[in-house]
Amino acid sequence: MTILITGATGFIGSFIAEEAVRRGMEVWAAVRKTSSKTYLSHPSIHFIELHLNDKKQLIEQLRPLKLDYVVHAAGVTKSLHSEDFFATNTQGTRNLAEAILELEMPLKRFVFVSSLSIFGPVRETRPYQEIKDSDTPQPNTAYGKSKLQAEAVLDAMPSLPCITLRPTGVYGPREKDYFMMVKSIKSHTDFAVGYKPQILTFVYVLDVVQAVFLALDHGVNGKKYFLSDGHDYDSRTFSDLIRSELGNPWMVRIKAPLWLLRIITACGEWIGHLTGRVTALNNDKYHIMKQRNWRCDITPAVNELGYHPQYDLVKGVKLTVAWYKENKWI
Repeated sequence: MTILITGATGFIGSFIAEEAVRRGMEVWAAVRKTSSKTYLSHPSIHFIELHLNDKKQLIEQLRPLKLDYVVHAAGVTKSLHSEDFFATNTQGTRNLAEAILELEMPLKRFVFVSSLSIFGPVRETRPYQEIKDSDTPQPNTAYGKSKLQAEAVLDAMPSLPCITLRPTGVYGPREKDYFMMVKSIKSHTDFAVGYKPQILTFVYVLDVVQAVFLALDHGVNGKKYFLSDGHDYDSRTFSDLIRSELGNPWMVRIKAPLWLLRIITACGEWIGHLTGRVTALNNDKYHIMKQRNWRCDITPAVNELGYHPQYDLVKGVKLTVAWYKENKWI
């Protein structure tokens, strides 16, 4: 079986590629010229440069391949310009899907890695209820809006055997955004915002990989599935677990009001445009941190895919922090 993985050099994509190799699949990893192949060291992996922004060129690049599966995990998560999200996450997805259809590839499955972020702040009235796929999305970030539009693009192609996965916050070894929190706690500071209670959800990267291959094996075309570890957490649990794995360093907890975060992220956005460098504290980050309810219903994934998360936050954080230590990130 032959599989193409876009975003294969990224955090989630690299783990998908490793699992595909482990299963004895012929793996094609889509890369860019600037992509680091650090985590794709297995000699059996084939590399292909794909231009998702140019459908004609993409068709010619894909033409020689005989694919059984495609996992589309490529995407922009941070950018100085909102149009970049739509150029890659939306139009890039359209170009890839249309190229596959125009080449008449007899794909068995196309798995699209979307995000819980497409829903935005829904069910924010306490007590918080799980977000369900029947809810109306209200994305409030450029990233979420671009992913929602990508889903709509794929929905309009019923001949494409597509299954969509919507993971909540994905963490694990190699991940760089949550890693900033680890560095902050190691430096004795824990920063949180908002005084209204917040419920968070997480999913360890290998549980996302589990769901990808379940979807490839027997997912229902056209279906969309939320992914989490099946548990809900208050806003302190993650930082407390990180602190424990770091040996319980002394720590100052700073809890700031949302208006202060708004000022900080606005300044971060301005500095980013001034310097040409994306900052972690930007407008999208404000809306993500402002959102209070991240609960989601994974029952369909459990019942239809046979998805059973193997890593709760205690286990996942332990493995993640251990990896950061072993690889000299901290």
